[in-house]
Amino acid sequence: MAIVKQIPALLLGLLFVVFGAIFFLHLPMPPMDGDAAAFSGLLYKTGYLTIVKVLEVAIGILLLVKPTRALGLVLIAPIVVNICLFELLIAQKPGIGVALVLVNAVGIFLAKEKYLGIIKS
Repeated sequence: MAIVKQIPALLLGLLFVVFGAIFFLHLPMPPMDGDAAAFSGLLYKTGYLTIVKVLEVAIGILLLVKPTRALGLVLIAPIVVNICLFELLIAQKPGIGVALVLVNAVGIFLAKEKYLGIIKS
């Protein structure tokens, strides 16, 4: 049963390390159009996306290392929410972002005992 609690964090960690690394390898990405292309282009041109991808890889590594998984789940949450909001509001095509939010929420719920000290203060 203990391994089942780790699956969401391991899945998120693997996804963010792999897709973050793909950005730095300059592999081709699927084309976007309209507002999504304009928004993504601006993020890329200003260097903002590079910082986000560095954070994704770093937090993905935290998620893969057992002692830092609870911290990684909390730190990756804002990035996951932003991915979901981009898909829903800008691209207007729900995709993996919704699934990422759900997996992250499940991971945080399964590790809730690690966060009780923060809540009780």
